[in-house]
Amino acid sequence: MDCPNCTNQCPHSDHAAPEQKKRNLVLVGNMNVGKSSLFRRLCRDITTVQFPGTSVIIKRGLLQGTSSTLYLTPGICSLFSSDEDESVSRNILLPISDLPPADGIILVADAKNIKRSMAIAYQYAEYGIPMLLAVNMIDEASSRGIRIDYARLNAHLNITTCKTIAKEGIGITALLGKIESMTRPIPQITYPDWIESFLVKITELLPGSAVSPRAIGLLLLAQDQGVEAYIRRCHGEDLLASILKLTRSSRQTDAETFRILVGNLYNLKAEQAAREILEVEPPTRNPFLVTLGDWCTQLRTGIPIAIAMIAAMYLFVGSFAATFVVDTINSTIFEGFLIPVSEKLVNPIPIPFIRDMIIDSDFGILPTGVFLALGLVLPVFFCFYIAFGFLQDSGYLPRLSILLDKIMQQMGLNGKGVIPLVMGFSCVTMAILTTRILGSEKEKNIATFLLLLGMPCAPLIAVMFIILGRMPLSASLAVFGIIGAQIFIVGYVLNKILPGAKSPFLMEIPPLRVPKFSRVVGMATRKTLFFMKEAVPVFILASMMVFVFQRLGGLDILEQMTRPLITTMMGLPEKSVQVFIKTLIRRESGATELEHLREVYTNRQLVVNLLVMTFLTPCMNAIFVLIKERGLRTAGVIVGSVLVYAIIIGTLVNHSCRILGITFAG
Repeated sequence: MDCPNCTNQCPHSDHAAPEQKKRNLVLVGNMNVGKSSLFRRLCRDITTVQFPGTSVIIKRGLLQGTSSTLYLTPGICSLFSSDEDESVSRNILLPISDLPPADGIILVADAKNIKRSMAIAYQYAEYGIPMLLAVNMIDEASSRGIRIDYARLNAHLNITTCKTIAKEGIGITALLGKIESMTRPIPQITYPDWIESFLVKITELLPGSAVSPRAIGLLLLAQDQGVEAYIRRCHGEDLLASILKLTRSSRQTDAETFRILVGNLYNLKAEQAAREILEVEPPTRNPFLVTLGDWCTQLRTGIPIAIAMIAAMYLFVGSFAATFVVDTINSTIFEGFLIPVSEKLVNPIPIPFIRDMIIDSDFGILPTGVFLALGLVLPVFFCFYIAFGFLQDSGYLPRLSILLDKIMQQMGLNGKGVIPLVMGFSCVTMAILTTRILGSEKEKNIATFLLLLGMPCAPLIAVMFIILGRMPLSASLAVFGIIGAQIFIVGYVLNKILPGAKSPFLMEIPPLRVPKFSRVVGMATRKTLFFMKEAVPVFILASMMVFVFQRLGGLDILEQMTRPLITTMMGLPEKSVQVFIKTLIRRESGATELEHLREVYTNRQLVVNLLVMTFLTPCMNAIFVLIKERGLRTAGVIVGSVLVYAIIIGTLVNHSCRILGITFAG
């Protein structure tokens, strides 16, 4: 439809250039709801663009698997704010610039504070643009005892909702699938009579407007300059003058009072809706849990509790999962059934190269790709997430932050720094994103460096537990002791040499409670299944690459080239080359390869190899996120330093053990 008095320059004109009519979506939401994490998961070919008429830089990218464009807008508290960043989040929906008009809105909500996001949703509903609600951070809401009735939420907003954990990529596929079915929300707010009367008159004056006249009227009363530019561009100067005259005669408050008035209406409506859709587990009244929560933060009692927690996790994940469960599954399912059956099925294949690529015991896709992933990583990873979920759901992690605040200060961080470091034991990529909670660039750089340097992620820990579980306890103490010591030492050194200061330590402390088993297991199941869906193809690809590389003679050449480094300096077998190749593709893939080749290693070599793998650069996803978060130059310095550091540590540990006669033998 043509806008009245519209020129060919109007993006909504039928005469507009064809490329302007592509589907364009806008990602919006409050601050700190995970918009950036979700944007990275949804998009490819990400670039930046300066929003016309402002100094604000926004990102845009192509939605995965589509030609649609998604724009990432700054965090917003209210559509009617006078802040320049927030003005972009509303004016991007008005065709007032060379950017194409928005065809849909993806609103990101924080599941922990759904009321705040609903207030924003009611405001965006006035635009009459199709909208989809992504309720993010559902795991964090669950750990706080918050449950959302999504059916009622859909009914309140009259839009489709989906659940996500953006930092781990959970729910992304479902969200992409729902974009095409976005619906137009129905405005929910009834304004005072004088505002409603004004909105009716604006609607009569702008019957063919591409943007909802109600939204235009509200922005006019808030004295938004962007909406005036829109009317001038698409409806002409004369109509703008008439509308501004009507606005002045209808106004009963100044712009600032109007913003406060409508803001209160949105918040009140959101509060009423939240009472209907939210079920919050009440804080515990158990006096023992209250006392235990206090003990967790006090040095005298908190340290023994922390040690007990670590020991319990080691017994559950390291002994039970990595030894008993893995051995049982491998002996009964894989070695006892799947491997023999696979060999019988593959043997008739007439081409030896194809047959070996599938079933070769050293490099085959099934033995070193699929079976190791399912038989080794999956059960331990699942148990790790159960253990980690209990710590998170109980409210213990914030108390650990308080307990370790003084130690973290020696490393240039405060107690908040514990959160990304602990998250690193789950996923380094995710943990790098959580460094945003830190208040200064110095803290973010230190935490990022430590994450890349020495945090074994959950899949790597899973295989480490399997390998170390068959060795004396001294091997586990050496590996994890060196990892812990170097984290503190490197953090201390970085604190001394990097400029900048620490930010104040402020943190919300939820009540300590008994975790709900069903909730923890449910979340662990979702995270594990998502990880396996993402990781197994990488395991298969890594196995294929190493198989082809080996058959072409590449492994032999690489072993000869790196023999002084791997064999002489670090004292490792030549086959460690293929372990490190897979490690650089994905850490856990290298770890499973190490488990596959463990018979050619001594216990001392296994300890050295595990340490080098831990200190090597993590998966490529982490590298890409590092570049985006810290910049190419900083990322290059960190990655280069970590690679050199890994070689030095491997060499020092190898020669120290030789000199001291340490073999880690049983």
